[in-house]
Amino acid sequence: MADIDRSLVRSLPLFANMSDADIDRLLARASLRRLLIGEAVFEQGQKATQFFLLLHGRLKVMQVTSEGQQIIVRVVHPGDLFGFAQALQRDDYPGTPLAAAESLVLCWPNEVWGHFVEQNPLMAVNAMRTIGQRLQEAHTRIREMATEEVERRVAHAVLRLMDQAGKREEDGVRIDFPLTRQDVAEMTGTTLHTVSRIFSAWEGQGIVRGGRQKLLVRDRARLAALAEGEG
Repeated sequence: MADIDRSLVRSLPLFANMSDADIDRLLARASLRRLLIGEAVFEQGQKATQFFLLLHGRLKVMQVTSEGQQIIVRVVHPGDLFGFAQALQRDDYPGTPLAAAESLVLCWPNEVWGHFVEQNPLMAVNAMRTIGQRLQEAHTRIREMATEEVERRVAHAVLRLMDQAGKREEDGVRIDFPLTRQDVAEMTGTTLHTVSRIFSAWEGQGIVRGGRQKLLVRDRARLAALAEGEG
């Protein structure tokens, strides 16, 4: 408990409407873990023994397909629950969350999940909402990959990251964690060469400005037009 600022935890939607006593009981069973960039919380296929909440930082959830292709299936943002395989009726983790920035994670053993849900129905509601959002995003990405040209898929991916992790600056909106072109390629089912070509063209048109693992969107309206096939 001494390592966890209750006021920070209380600001997260998961803990909304919970009493201090309820939060204390939750945190008493939790452990705190710090992750360096590139460190994994757990590995794909590993037996699921814990579930997690991201307090600070960003995580990229990687999956390796049966063909050996590595893809980024989602980005975990502060306040997100993840790794709750029990809720998905699984006994192993379906992906590998890697720290895209230095991160702070709360961890609970699986055996307390049922008790937490019973004592705090809001946790179950939020977990189901999270699952629903992930399914909706997954369906959207599947549709994009099946029906859209690569540039539109990349534009949609960048717009989603802006909405989830955008930080407004004087010249535009910066994606607020290290993001490589390879990351974008793995999010959109394409190649590094293709993403580099697209970003170079966008930079020439003033839509984005890149840097070392940094991306600033300077013209959201034009990016949105590209995503809708109107560029």
